[in-house]
Amino acid sequence: MSDKTVKRLTRILSMLPWVIANPGTTADEVQRRFGYSRRELVADLELVFVCGLPGYGPGDLMDAYIEDDEVVVDMADYFSRPLKLNAPEALTLLASGMALTSTGQAPPALERAVDKLAAVVAPDVDDALFVDLAGAEPALLDVFRTGAREHRVIDLTYTSIGSGVTTERLIETWSVFSSLGNWYVSGFCRLASAERVFRIDRVRSAVPTDETFTAPESVPPPEVRYTPSEDDVRAIIRLGPAARWVAEYYPVEMIEEDIVSFSASDPAVAARLLLRLGKSAELLDGPEVRERVVEDRSRILAKYGATPSL
Repeated sequence: MSDKTVKRLTRILSMLPWVIANPGTTADEVQRRFGYSRRELVADLELVFVCGLPGYGPGDLMDAYIEDDEVVVDMADYFSRPLKLNAPEALTLLASGMALTSTGQAPPALERAVDKLAAVVAPDVDDALFVDLAGAEPALLDVFRTGAREHRVIDLTYTSIGSGVTTERLIETWSVFSSLGNWYVSGFCRLASAERVFRIDRVRSAVPTDETFTAPESVPPPEVRYTPSEDDVRAIIRLGPAARWVAEYYPVEMIEEDIVSFSASDPAVAARLLLRLGKSAELLDGPEVRERVVEDRSRILAKYGATPSL
C-alpha cells in the first residue's frame, strides 16, 4: 500500500465519524478541518458511497454525498464512534492476521501490522496463548440459543438493514450461527408468515415468551440469504461480463444467462447496486427502481452540472 493511499484512507476514517457526529456540517467546514480541496472531498465521498459491511448485500452500502453544501453520510452507524477493540476482539484479529502471515503470501504491510498488534496485545507471551472468545459474542446471543433449545417463541424488536425500519415481531427460533464476522438467528417469523434470517447486532430487544412451538422436522441450513415476499420491489437487470458476479453473490432469479430478477424490500437497495455496477449493468424493468436510480444519480451529478440518463 503506497504512502498516498495510507494518507487518504486515514483521512477518510477520521472524517466519517466526525461528519456523522456533527449532522448538518457544510462542505467548506469539512474541507477546512481535514485539509480537503472540493475535488478531493467529492472523490472520497464517492469512494465510500459504494462501501459497506458484508451481510445482505446492497442494503449495507453507505450513502455519502453533498446536498445543498451539506455533507451527508447515512447507513454508516458503525462509523459513529472510534473503533475500540476489547481483549477477545483484539486476539481474534491477531489470530486471523497470524493465520494469513503463516501462508507466506501476506504482504509486508500486513506482517508489520501483525507484529505491532502482537506487541500490544501479547507482549510477554512465551510458549502458549489461551484465548477465551466468549466476550466477543453479542449480549442477546444466549437468549436466541435458549429459544432454539427450548423451542420458545421470542418477542423481537428489529431494525432492518435495507430499509432502516424498526418492527416488532414474534419468531420461532430455529438456529443461531455466525457468518462473515456477524451473528445471525434464523426462524419462522409470524409477522412475515415465512422463514427469516435476522442479524443479531440489528436486534433492539429480544424477550422470551411463555409460548413454545413445535419445531419442523427439517429446517433450511443456517446461512445468510434473502427470502423475497409478495410486497418486494423487483428489478430485471441485464448483467455485462464485469457484473456477472452479482448472480453468484446475491440471491437472484436467473431469467437468462445474462438477465436476472433482483428482489428487495426497498427500491433503494437495487438502486445502490445499479449505481455501483455503472455501465456494466442495464435496468430492463422496474419503474420504482428506475425512479430511485435517477433520483440518486441526479443528486450525485448535480455537483457537476450533468444530466442523468438511464
